[in-house]
Amino acid sequence: MTQKIAVVVIHGIGNQPADFADAVIKQISKWCSPKTGADIVIRPVHWAGVLQSEEMLLKKRVEEKARLNYPQLRQFMIDFVADAIAYQVTPHDRETYDSIHAVLARTLRELAAEVGATAPLCIIAHSLGSIIASNYIYDLQHHHLIPDEVRQQMNGTPLERGETLSLLYTLGSPLALWSLRYHDFGMPITFPAPTLSGYHPNIPTEWINFYDPDDVVGFPLKTLNTLYEDRVSEDRAVNVGSILEHWNPLSHLHYWADKDVIRPIADQLIAVWESLNETNI
Repeated sequence: MTQKIAVVVIHGIGNQPADFADAVIKQISKWCSPKTGADIVIRPVHWAGVLQSEEMLLKKRVEEKARLNYPQLRQFMIDFVADAIAYQVTPHDRETYDSIHAVLARTLRELAAEVGATAPLCIIAHSLGSIIASNYIYDLQHHHLIPDEVRQQMNGTPLERGETLSLLYTLGSPLALWSLRYHDFGMPITFPAPTLSGYHPNIPTEWINFYDPDDVVGFPLKTLNTLYEDRVSEDRAVNVGSILEHWNPLSHLHYWADKDVIRPIADQLIAVWESLNETNI
């Protein structure tokens, strides 16, 4: 019996459809399955629904008695910027933050039930999704930060607690901007998970931060401070998007479809699978 690998895909800002991850799941499965069969189990974390109704209500109210110019740009601001603002924890309100994290907790619980309580965990996160992933893992690594709403979605397995996190891919990540909130640009998550070797000794690990130099949202991370330098394996520059997008900020929306992003992820998943199952290959 072979060891499965759990993969979660977390979308970024904007009104994402429920099937946002279908293409990337198809690509990874296509590259991996000839070697790994059905052992790479991928699930999307679709958190956009937490904010969708409130953003629709906001749009309705601000337009109720005012004539506003640039409607498409304003819709962009609601779809994209409002997500990042709403996700912030305030001294008196963390409902959105906790509700989004509860979606991730529920997805990890379902994955653990399918692939096993101690299966290696891979996270692929785009844009604001990388902030969500980082905050979630950070909170897990500092147990007192997990609220009841999130704990209620967990069965408490090692995978759900982030103890088997071995692969992390951040795509077009604004983590560098987020770090401005903290002294000397803050402290990243401990990566790989410090408990990983107790479950899977010597498996390959990496945190690759993919960024397109034309993407004004995505930034390198390793140069922020010595902790990021140590924990991020590589800041990898890529050129994503079609002929109309790869040379401008629209590139931010096109990491999911780029083979220079997805193929290396698939290759590393195969490498981890082979290290776990070498006696059965």
